[in-house]
Amino acid sequence: MAKERSSSEYTGPVRRLLLSVIVLCLLAIFLVWRIDSPRVERFRAQVTDKFVPSLDWAMAPVTGAINLLKDFQSYQRLAEQNRELRSELRRMQAWKEAALQLEQENARLLDLNNVRLDPRLTYITGVVLADSGSPFRQSVLLNVGARDGVVDGWATMDGIGVVGRISGVGENTARVILLTDASSRIPAVIQPSGQRVIVSGDNSAAPPIEFLEDSDLVRPGHRVISSGDGGVFPAGLLIGQVALDPTGKLRVRLAADYQRLEFLRVLRHHGTDPVSDAAQIIGPLLPAQPVVAQEEVSQ
Repeated sequence: MAKERSSSEYTGPVRRLLLSVIVLCLLAIFLVWRIDSPRVERFRAQVTDKFVPSLDWAMAPVTGAINLLKDFQSYQRLAEQNRELRSELRRMQAWKEAALQLEQENARLLDLNNVRLDPRLTYITGVVLADSGSPFRQSVLLNVGARDGVVDGWATMDGIGVVGRISGVGENTARVILLTDASSRIPAVIQPSGQRVIVSGDNSAAPPIEFLEDSDLVRPGHRVISSGDGGVFPAGLLIGQVALDPTGKLRVRLAADYQRLEFLRVLRHHGTDPVSDAAQIIGPLLPAQPVVAQEEVSQ
């Protein structure tokens, strides 16, 4: 009992002494790092140069743990992207199968109906050399021209939608006036309502719709295609979709990607053949002999 009592009598003061020394050391370190003096600053620099480089081994586990956490987060992002890509690939495979079925069905219907497609409606692809760069004129320059048979007025597409029309042909180049240009006027049809309108450029990204007869039949999202009126553009070319601007005016959200115009298709369209002899379509007129016979009887 005496030994236990003597040990407890010694450990209590030793603990208090050690605690006091630690508190004094921490207070001294705090004061040293807070004193604004050139000598103290030099002392702090010497202490930093002496002890901080040798603590790299102590920071190695912390640095490794941080890098491991970053790698794990990166792996999680990659796994999530992989799942999204797989689901998107499955959706694309479904769309591909649907497109193949529609293509086969279209071919069977064309064969059954004995449909004759216009062989003249071919195209030539040109590379976009430059654009006008002017807010008052929306046009681009192609590397195809008269040597390739390009004619003024032909429609141009980017593979999805109509981009504009040829306006100015040189020997090796041709200028395309875009649908967004203020001088562009394209007759179009809104599906499924069948409303015939004019897509008029105004130097904005979404040209407005003009001369619409019944706006109640048109909704945002309806398709806008070329009508073929005037014989310049072939009918059925996709222009875009109907959109509503903040002011309530109907405009066309163009299907063509005007931000990345690199290659354009120039459609060879020579218009429709005019009908010169109506008798070949309507048929021969009936003879007027019975009318003459009735007149003779009346006399």
